Amino acid sequence: MRPRLLDLFCGAGGAAMGYHRAGFDVVGVDIKPQPHYPFEFHQGDALTYPLDGFDVIHASPPCQAYSRLRHLPWLKGREYPALLAVTRERLQVHGTPWVIENVEDAPMPYSVVLCGTMFDLPVYRHRRFGSSEFLWQPEHAKHAHTLAAGRASMAKRYRKSSGVTGVIVKEINRGSLAGHATGAKETGRLMGIDWMRREELTQAIPPAYTEWIGRQLLATLEPAA
Repeated sequence: MRPRLLDLFCGAGGAAMGYHRAGFDVVGVDIKPQPHYPFEFHQGDALTYPLDGFDVIHASPPCQAYSRLRHLPWLKGREYPALLAVTRERLQVHGTPWVIENVEDAPMPYSVVLCGTMFDLPVYRHRRFGSSEFLWQPEHAKHAHTLAAGRASMAKRYRKSSGVTGVIVKEINRGSLAGHATGAKETGRLMGIDWMRREELTQAIPPAYTEWIGRQLLATLEPAA
């Protein structure tokens, strides 16, 4: 039997697909309807949903409170739910092996950062992962271009991309990494996701990230089994 994984704050299932490919049966929970979630889904509050009966728990609490994009001029002053600490405390008290995912600037000590380039994906999309278990991080090559450089130009690009998703994509012909805005279909292809819509992709992570983590978790579960 495949071990069961509870996917809290699941969104449309980018993380879930990676865990499924690693070998887990995944159950998703989100306070909003997720019609495109590819596995068993329950609409509910991730902070109160029962945690018993699962071998691993993954959580992706809202990231906007820690995102660099909150510094953009038209987002300054907005307040966002900061649920990272309360989520981590709940999982630590429960005792089931857990993983928490968030943006790179989230306050998560003893965590690793994954990037699409680590998995031969033409996207950056840095995400931080903390866990009750030890996690390995692949080698992280130096980027040719970063979002931190030229925040003003990034803001200008996002203003103009009302109909597309802003991502970092690889320019294969030039062999370098540069910032571009691309359509939802192409963004999904670059991330390894083919079932989400544009607004869902903005919050998603490439399944390759959690497939990598899921395989590590399976190795820690096998001795206990």
